[in-house]
Amino acid sequence: MLKLGLTGNIGSGKSTVSRIFETLGVPVFYADTQAKKLYGESEVKKIVVARFGGEILNKLNNIDFKILAQIVFKDKSKLGALTDILHPMLLSKYNIWLKQHDSEPFTIHESAIIFEYSQQRYFDKIICVTAPYELRLKRVRNRDGIDEDTVKRRMENQLEEHIKASKSDFIIPNDQDSFLIPRVIDIYRKYSGKQ
Repeated sequence: MLKLGLTGNIGSGKSTVSRIFETLGVPVFYADTQAKKLYGESEVKKIVVARFGGEILNKLNNIDFKILAQIVFKDKSKLGALTDILHPMLLSKYNIWLKQHDSEPFTIHESAIIFEYSQQRYFDKIICVTAPYELRLKRVRNRDGIDEDTVKRRMENQLEEHIKASKSDFIIPNDQDSFLIPRVIDIYRKYSGKQ
């Protein structure tokens, strides 16, 4: 089984591309979704609260993602510390997930931070979804209901798009002018053995 990493900066449309692959029957591991599930595990919550303080908990004593995001996206060292906590656990979940899908021709692992944390070594090929800066900014503001400065701070924690694209094996533009589905189908045909 081939392991394909799918990356792109915030607002690029990684999830849209991932859903197209899923529609074609390709299993997709959503790293961000799995990371959020980890926060619900008592041991993980205990470690994260010990590192970032009780103010990240909401009234139900669960981690408030918005408060945590405000803390880590203002300070790269704190974002790195959070990633250091979650990454080994997430990798373990991914390896278990891979075993459950080992009969597939290929799988997709969707993550915005593949290159930021040198995770490319885990994959056979990397797909990068790209989109113009202003379009990504608008998408995230509309999707998350947050102000422009907050989005820009999050964007600053990611590698520049052209660097990610230069390190990737495939580039899928998601700029409202290019057709996404044919590009995804080309990759699907290449690795699924289906024409």
